[in-house]
Parts: sequence; C-alpha cells; structure tokens
Amino acid sequence: MRMLDRIALALLVIGGLNWGGIGLFGMDLVAALFGGSASVISRVVYVLVCVSALWCITLFFRDETREDRIRGTA
Repeated sequence: MRMLDRIALALLVIGGLNWGGIGLFGMDLVAALFGGSASVISRVVYVLVCVSALWCITLFFRDETREDRIRGTA
C-alpha cells in the first residue's frame, strides 16, 4: 500500500472516531482540541479528512495483482 493511501486511511480513522464521539457522547474532539469547530485549525482537519475520504474512494476501483499484494507495492 502506498504511503499516501496509509495517510489517507489514518485520517479517515481519526475522522471516524471523531464522528463516533459526536454520535455517542455529543463531543467533537477535533473542536475541543483546536478551539471550536469554527477555528482555522479545526476546519483544516475537517477538510483533510474530507480529501482523504475522496482519495480512498479510488481504493475501490484499483486493480492489484497477486504479485503486487505479495510484494506490498500495490
């Protein structure tokens, strides 16, 4: 898996955990850490998660061969 794929997946995990916190506990961890949901840093994090989600859509359409999976180059 390429490095960009790993970064995108990590950001999606962060976003998913944040949404889980909002849904279960009513707590937006990103907003709590960075000074509210309207702060510039929070908005950057939200945009990065969105871009990561868009990037990860490509994972559904990629063709990888068995050799790529074995070598870890896909």
